[in-house]
Amino acid sequence: MLSSFKDLVVWQKSMDLAVQIYSLCKKLPIDEQFGISTQMKRSVVSISSNIAEGFKRGGPKEFRQFLIIAQGSAAELESQILLCQRIFQIEI
Repeated sequence: MLSSFKDLVVWQKSMDLAVQIYSLCKKLPIDEQFGISTQMKRSVVSISSNIAEGFKRGGPKEFRQFLIIAQGSAAELESQILLCQRIFQIEI
């Protein structure tokens, strides 16, 4: 039985992804510090945060809704990564 959101593999992987994105953002040009870098960090943090919040909210219906929100943040992040690849030719 899961006693904490920290036991969820999806949450653990989202935390790993956050570490990777923060590392990627350090490779972006300095003038992007408050541009796409900030947006990417917000998106990636939102993924794990929504998984954790949904887990703690209570019922499965609420948890599902927060997972859908996390999924939306993941899609947003994917779009931002693709943009970075196009603009900065960064391998991800």
